[in-house]
Amino acid sequence: MIPQRHVLLINPTITKRRSARFPLAVLNLSASLDGRYTSSIIDGNVDTDFVSTTLRALQTGRIDAVGISVMGGPQLRTAIFVSRAIRERFPATPIIWGGHFPTICAGPSLNSPYADYAIRGQGEETLGKLLDTLFSGDTDELSTIAGLSWRAGDQIVHNPNRGFSPAGLGRILPYERLGNPRQYIAKTYLGRHTTGYQAALGCRFRCTFCGVAAMFRGKTALPDPDRLDRDLQFLTTQFGVDAIQFFDHNFFDREVDTAPLLEVLAKFQLPWWCFARSDALLNLSERSWALVKKSQLRMAYIGAESPSDWLLHDVRKGTSTDQTLAAVELCRSHGVTPELSFMLAPPQDPEGETERTFEFIRHIKRIHPKTEIMLYVYAPLPPAPGSKNLPVERAVGNLRDCTGAPLVFPTTADEWAEDEWLAYWCHTDAPWLSPRLRSRIRDFTTVLGCRFPTVTDIRSPSWGKATLSAMAAWRYRLQRYERPWELDFSKKFIRLWDPRVSGL
Repeated sequence: MIPQRHVLLINPTITKRRSARFPLAVLNLSASLDGRYTSSIIDGNVDTDFVSTTLRALQTGRIDAVGISVMGGPQLRTAIFVSRAIRERFPATPIIWGGHFPTICAGPSLNSPYADYAIRGQGEETLGKLLDTLFSGDTDELSTIAGLSWRAGDQIVHNPNRGFSPAGLGRILPYERLGNPRQYIAKTYLGRHTTGYQAALGCRFRCTFCGVAAMFRGKTALPDPDRLDRDLQFLTTQFGVDAIQFFDHNFFDREVDTAPLLEVLAKFQLPWWCFARSDALLNLSERSWALVKKSQLRMAYIGAESPSDWLLHDVRKGTSTDQTLAAVELCRSHGVTPELSFMLAPPQDPEGETERTFEFIRHIKRIHPKTEIMLYVYAPLPPAPGSKNLPVERAVGNLRDCTGAPLVFPTTADEWAEDEWLAYWCHTDAPWLSPRLRSRIRDFTTVLGCRFPTVTDIRSPSWGKATLSAMAAWRYRLQRYERPWELDFSKKFIRLWDPRVSGL
């Protein structure tokens, strides 16, 4: 009997071990290969020397291909690191990149000596067909695999996109392949045993600044309530889970589809956190809000983005500032903390829009001081191959740096991993920001974060957060944000938790 081919799936390091959650992408890929190929998983978030672990696995001679999940930003660097090590020691082993980064930057991914194939969008079906082709030796079939980018001589070929598939909603994830699944259960402000979980796939909206739109192109699928019930039953009984962090890109969809899921959550009453849209929250009936309260939703992350309706229209957000304010009040009245994210410094009027956003935040804090605020720099990514998304192409095509020159995106993965572009991908900087505006954003963020420490911070001492809040009070009240040296100095000793960096 010929043994099945074996695929090694790698989740490169993207966060510290204490913030690691289940690597859902590679778990789902592993489940999708069952019955055709065997697979194993290495997670760089819990294995501090995952590159050495990878090389030892390859030295056994039992690995036939390597699949690597790649996000832009910090994970890109560790993905490059492990890919280079594999290529140097095992040059004949196929290296396949998939995930957010190769979906958007398939060309740069393949403009390197260490990635052989780039899978765009949902990767399960594409990976399976690619492995079939590689192991059969019939490389002529590469051109027929939807969702694949590959090299044909000196040329990079982008095959047509693969259609959206809800198949992942039916899979049971092989948690046992993680070795010790309990190491992904963490203490957070939600509970002592919090896990990450994804119920729905995709998002029906196509905001021009959002990488999710490139992955799913306006498609979404919600799970059957029975599946959610089954999974929560398993997580609570097997791992003692007492809180859930939902990674759905937009948990609240149409009420007719969301209400049955809320009934399941109300049955378990596990404190939970999720992404949400203000318009979707406003469309919920009182019956659904009663379920939300019973289910113990603690916090909803809402993309407020801007205080200017014209900008919300330009980026195809589909919501308004009035809806943001109404959603804040609705959340407050039902015991849910709204966590609002804002895009600072859009290129149309970076300084003016930033100052308007600061004032809008102050207004929200006056209405509901417990509202959480997340600040990012507006940084739209290039259109993905085959996206045919004209609004994104126009938005990116009009970008200029601070000198007025057209913005040119990197053409290789190594360039995207440089400090300047890593910051751009992480929405912490942009080429059109002036030094003054960059400092202004940093100073405001420091004062705001000290004045209102996040409720998700369970590690910093209460006395420390109270001290920093008191120290920042006069600056916040008088809007004197410039050079908060005393706060910077104090933060060296009182380290506040930043959910933008490490989540919950």
